[in-house]
Amino acid sequence: MFAPATVSNVGPGFDVLGFALHRPGDTVEAEPSDEPGVTLAGVTGDQGELPVDARSNAASVAAGEVLRRATPAGGTGIRLWLQKGMPLGSGLGSSGASAAAGAVAANALLDKPLNLEDVVRCAMAGERAACGSAHADNVAPSILGGIVLIRSYEPLDLVRLPVPDGLFVTVVCPHCRVSTGEARARLANCAFALPDVVANTGNLGAMVAALYRNDLELLGRAVEDRLVEPLRAGMFPAYPEVRRAALDSGALGCGVSGSGPAVFAFSDRADMAAGIARAMRRAFRDRASLNSDAWVGPISREGARVRS
Repeated sequence: MFAPATVSNVGPGFDVLGFALHRPGDTVEAEPSDEPGVTLAGVTGDQGELPVDARSNAASVAAGEVLRRATPAGGTGIRLWLQKGMPLGSGLGSSGASAAAGAVAANALLDKPLNLEDVVRCAMAGERAACGSAHADNVAPSILGGIVLIRSYEPLDLVRLPVPDGLFVTVVCPHCRVSTGEARARLANCAFALPDVVANTGNLGAMVAALYRNDLELLGRAVEDRLVEPLRAGMFPAYPEVRRAALDSGALGCGVSGSGPAVFAFSDRADMAAGIARAMRRAFRDRASLNSDAWVGPISREGARVRS
């Protein structure tokens, strides 16, 4: 089961907005086991950094939540293998992709007893185990594909938004890390000025309107976060210069993916998206001596899926 990386927050949509990428992503293999519960048989691609204890790995915790909901009497067992296909601490939903792959794989192995919204809930449990917060702006688009708005967490209310035709995304991830836990700690006990709250509310509303109207220029203008991004400024280097390089290269809008350090940009042509990637990578290299990886393409309308 392959679950794609995601861009979350998307400017003003902190914890409520995210979209799926075609790549990178994580892969989980699942098979029935005679041992009750979930066993994590192995993790590869993480350089030995992720927990192999099934009680604390995002993939196995999410799979275990599926098992708990689907077979409340117990007795059923699942064995998992997790292959990481994306960098850790990148801002691209690494733990979310693992949790999504684990939840969807377990649900498929059990003949899909849970609907997709309940599978998202199970993946949120994996996110909580990995980073202490059961947010859905990574796992929901990783499972459902496309662009997802979380209207409410209690109760969970997911809104799938239209993906505009002709929209291209550039994502550049420098070779450095940001701790999600540290990034969230910066928001503790914060008070925000009313004008900034109003600005973010307007931008989030404009984003939704732009998606329904297929108005890419409005979408680009709305990629502005006046609340969270300023508090996290400085957690990774050269973001202002990278953002300026993207906009100067024709990007409609540019922002930090999740808590960073990955940066995304919107554009309306494939060749322009590729040129924006080159400019952003050059800015990371010239301004911060950082190499980077880039992914360019449309938003993926397909979420977690069996890989042939």
